[in-house]
Amino acid sequence: MAGSRAPADAPICPPVWRDSPSPGAAVARNVRRVAPRAASLWLFATALVTVVPHMAYLPLWTSGACALLLAWHLARARSDGARTDRVHRLAMLLVALAVALAVRMDFGYFFGKAPGIAMLATLLCLKLLEGNSPRDVRAGVLLAFFLQLALFFDDQTLMAALFALGGALCAAATMLALEDPEPSPWRTLRSGATLMLQALPFLIVLFMLFPRLPGPLWGMPRDAWEGMTGLSEEMAPGSIAELGLSSEIALRADFSDALPPPSQRYWRGPVLSEFDGRVWRMARNARLAQPAYAPAGPAIDYVLTVEPHNKRWLLALDFPGAASDGEVAYGSEYTLLAERPLRTRAQLALQAYPETVVGLAESPAVLDAATRLPESGSPRTRALVAELAADTDDASQILDRVLAWFSTNALTYTLAPPLLEDDPVDEFLFDARSGFCEHFSSAFVFMMRAAGVPARVVTGYQGGTVNRVDGTLVVRQSDAHAWAELWLPGRGWVRVDPTALAAPSRIESGVSAALPAGETRPLMMREGVAAEALRALRDRWEALGNAWNRNVVGYDRQRQGDLLQELGVERPDWRTLAIALGAGLGLLMLALLAWALHQRRPGDDLDRLWRRFGARLARRGLARLPSEGPIDYAERVAQALPERAREVRVIARSYARLRYGPPSANAAALTRELAQRIREFSPQ
Repeated sequence: MAGSRAPADAPICPPVWRDSPSPGAAVARNVRRVAPRAASLWLFATALVTVVPHMAYLPLWTSGACALLLAWHLARARSDGARTDRVHRLAMLLVALAVALAVRMDFGYFFGKAPGIAMLATLLCLKLLEGNSPRDVRAGVLLAFFLQLALFFDDQTLMAALFALGGALCAAATMLALEDPEPSPWRTLRSGATLMLQALPFLIVLFMLFPRLPGPLWGMPRDAWEGMTGLSEEMAPGSIAELGLSSEIALRADFSDALPPPSQRYWRGPVLSEFDGRVWRMARNARLAQPAYAPAGPAIDYVLTVEPHNKRWLLALDFPGAASDGEVAYGSEYTLLAERPLRTRAQLALQAYPETVVGLAESPAVLDAATRLPESGSPRTRALVAELAADTDDASQILDRVLAWFSTNALTYTLAPPLLEDDPVDEFLFDARSGFCEHFSSAFVFMMRAAGVPARVVTGYQGGTVNRVDGTLVVRQSDAHAWAELWLPGRGWVRVDPTALAAPSRIESGVSAALPAGETRPLMMREGVAAEALRALRDRWEALGNAWNRNVVGYDRQRQGDLLQELGVERPDWRTLAIALGAGLGLLMLALLAWALHQRRPGDDLDRLWRRFGARLARRGLARLPSEGPIDYAERVAQALPERAREVRVIARSYARLRYGPPSANAAALTRELAQRIREFSPQ
């Protein structure tokens, strides 16, 4: 628009509606080096939402340091937030050096996921204190964006996505607040949400069509998968009891038909054959392309979703049939294995054959290894076994006698077993007489081996609870279990669960039902209305998370190919995906351009008033020229209609203030006043 000249006796707001820049505005841009206070507050919110979800995976000292730095920023914001003196800068430098030293001492190295995120989280909190110039704010936003992405190294759940989305929304609001001198928090938040919604179609197209790779686009740091919860390749007294308090999900199963009975819900994990007197360990497990048995009996069809645990076992029901997934192998001890450590959530369609007989022709080497014991230790248990097997060598009779001894000696099942020191088997059976599943299975297998019967410990999970929202069976870390497996002539390997003798309800109803009445339970295992309500809420949230995992996190190359085939693309390759991606983004750009052109058409109340005003003048032959701004137009009309000059100038200036001036709290009232002036205006 062309420039306008306002009369000297009628000062108006800064002419921001003109094309030519205002010298005062240019000077202000050069002088102002402090970001608006609102931008600093939004950056604080961004840092808070970004850092909080990382605290679950950071060392305690890092979380504490971040909390103290955020509190320090709030304290400064209440005083003189724009002031950063030498003492303050020196204090921040010392804090940064202390954090770097602590990271080096805690982790032993700098280049890795955990130390890197610890450093970046504290640096983001320090950035709040360093200064509040626009440059500092923008740098803090970029750092927050990186940390929001880094959260998915540790967590890809729906909750992590919501935190990342909230952090991105706060970051967008921060950038918008930099450009608005008098922002309203709700208007800034609404504008940020609008920008993100406008980007949503592009996000969907990229998500659906961007080529899926088998791994990340970059090399993962060496510690990217440390600290995952789950079963171990070893079992010591108390190791599984530690998992008994965890409500983390280990796996989910979606059965095609009715659920199998609890006696068949054994999710097979590591098989432990080596024993040193205290710790059970895995032996070398050969990998096979096909199962080492012939599946027999009716099949149980189900879809298994296993949470990442950085190990190879897939925790399938006994005994898995041949899987269609080429990345699955079979262990010689009848476990289902992944080709590589499970570092992302795995979903497989499987069949289980619980009536299958395995190990009928087991090799002598395996049977010999399954009877080995340390040369010394557990003398009382050895003496007991010698007494029980004194007059028989029949494995089935020995089994019956050992089971009878467990049944009649009142051993107690507990989630808080006593600490066993030098000889855990003897101490459990004769002194403590209470323990968790690992104590029962370890002592039972020891006794069977002492009698010469091949036996080994199997760890995994048992049971699970049905989610009342989506009907899936959810198995948690608290369902971790250990049982025994014996080799009997003519029967092969047979599962025996000695824990069921002391706590039958453990198998039928889960850990909570098997604990003694007076023992403290985790909150979600308790009885009562409050606990039941919490479990119902948990079911709903986990069903939502399961849908997220299945449809978003689980959208892999196979599902992408299936989608494209449904759209008519028979053999999607990189070239096809590139064409589809380009076409999709191009169509979105055209739609966005059409929307933008439509938005340029005057359509709001203010423009309708201005067009009505111009239409009245046009009937007098004073139509507005395309190059004329409101002030230029008013001056030309004033010269043509001197008797209406004052009214025309007031209307034009009011419109210019509302349209091009800074936001006003009473804009609605001013618009109504302008509408009244235009209604009363007559160029006659």
